[in-house]
Amino acid sequence: MPEPRRPLISGNWKMNLNHFEAIQAVQKLHWLLPKDVYETVDVSVHPPFTDIRSVQTVIQGDSMELILGAQHCHHDDSGAFTGEISPAFLAKLDVKMVIVGHSERRQIFGEDDATVNVKLRAILKHSMTPILCVGETLAEREAGETEIRVLSQLSAGLDGVKAEQAASMVIAYEPVWAIGTGHTATAADAQAVCSAIRSAIAARFDAATAAAIRIQYGGSVKAGTTEELMACADVDGALVGGASLDPDEFAQIIRLAASS
Repeated sequence: MPEPRRPLISGNWKMNLNHFEAIQAVQKLHWLLPKDVYETVDVSVHPPFTDIRSVQTVIQGDSMELILGAQHCHHDDSGAFTGEISPAFLAKLDVKMVIVGHSERRQIFGEDDATVNVKLRAILKHSMTPILCVGETLAEREAGETEIRVLSQLSAGLDGVKAEQAASMVIAYEPVWAIGTGHTATAADAQAVCSAIRSAIAARFDAATAAAIRIQYGGSVKAGTTEELMACADVDGALVGGASLDPDEFAQIIRLAASS
């Protein structure tokens, strides 16, 4: 019998909180979480680039069990790429997890599947864990193309990735249609897609890899929806956006995940 997958709750702060605010948020979150929470759940925080060094210092200085993450990166270690951030720089800051292929990066900044893949492999090269985001738009959902779109992004993202690398990765299913549209994704929606993702991983690699990989749900996650989501067999955590900016709400989500 394989060991149960540890839930991973990740807070994506997007372009919010300056470095002073980020320090305060991390300190309050740490204060709100009992130490035994970390026995059953992993927690990562993904601040803006300007906050990472400050947050790293606080996490290390106070021996916090929070995992430091980043929101994206470039695929090259160095070069004439004004405004971009090297994965090598992130690794030197003790960043452990990097979000790649987030729907906002795909839709607003034009990142295609090929770009996502080279970034993902750069993250792995520097021994960081990619959180690969996949998800469909409202138009794709209404056209009945959810599984086709999600599994297409998954397949492209994993191009050139070995089974042992995939097993340590995180996949985040984020239904774009449920974010700021007035439409609500149910736990059944999340489970159906996350189950399809796990089956696709098993078909591409093997059953052991599929059993090991963690699949998050990310789509307007709040404390009120956490217990139902975490009860799903193939949902191993959450990629939390706006709710992670409120340490009280985020801590409640984490506590619920830890007790599920």
